[in-house]
Amino acid sequence: MRRAAVLAVALVALSGCDVWRVFFPAKVYETEPPELPADLAEPAILVFTKTNGFRHREAIPAGLERIRAIAERRGWSLFHTENGAVFNADQLARFAAVVWHNTSGDTLGPGQKRDFRAWMEGGGGFVGIHGAGGDPSYEWDWYVEELLRAQFTAHIMGPQFQPATLRIEDRDHPATRHLEETWTHTEEWYSFEASPRGRGVRVLASVDESTYVPVADFLWINRDLRMGDHPVIWSHCVGRGRALFSALGHRAEAYALPEYRGVLEGAIAWAAGLEGDACPD
Repeated sequence: MRRAAVLAVALVALSGCDVWRVFFPAKVYETEPPELPADLAEPAILVFTKTNGFRHREAIPAGLERIRAIAERRGWSLFHTENGAVFNADQLARFAAVVWHNTSGDTLGPGQKRDFRAWMEGGGGFVGIHGAGGDPSYEWDWYVEELLRAQFTAHIMGPQFQPATLRIEDRDHPATRHLEETWTHTEEWYSFEASPRGRGVRVLASVDESTYVPVADFLWINRDLRMGDHPVIWSHCVGRGRALFSALGHRAEAYALPEYRGVLEGAIAWAAGLEGDACPD
């Protein structure tokens, strides 16, 4: 009886916020693509922030502002949209890389998924930020198995945001070469079903689980989220395409940090084929 009462209170609370969408995601699929600017010069970056699930209302605008500033300083064109119909062969061909910035839920229709996959495997570039890899289940096997290469399970609760030590494992990659060997960062730490290490990924940074409390402690849930080997930033090739995922970026404050600004800049530059090693044919 007490548990039922607590659940009822929790559901009422969740009904007024975006957490509701985790359990009841929307099914919205656009069919009319957006009009791209005629002066979209190369290299062009597509930033996609559609959310059919949970929406990071503070992180999305903060991260978008930071990515715009990076693009302006680097001389890249940038187009931002939440219209999934942009994922068609003709329009994708205009871009060097796409950034899925805290996207959530099933965002693309069948044809859009097919065109995105073909573009990626043919030499496109993908950067996934935080929520883009934070759904407890996916309706698109290729996305989680090949593009992300790790299935999210849960994030810490108790408390939700904790400082922890990142171990920078690769200081040659454009996304992490500016970082020292360790970096203390406060984050909503994600855990995954299994480490992506050994699945053809290049682990750039992992989190030291001894430096925070890796537990989901919420209502009657008390779940141990330790992975042992716990990568949080990694890159890999998908066919001839370049993919990088960063589990960091829940809080707006992250995008003001020089360390994370450098991660984003290097990640996008690498995914767009502007810096670092290319993926083999």
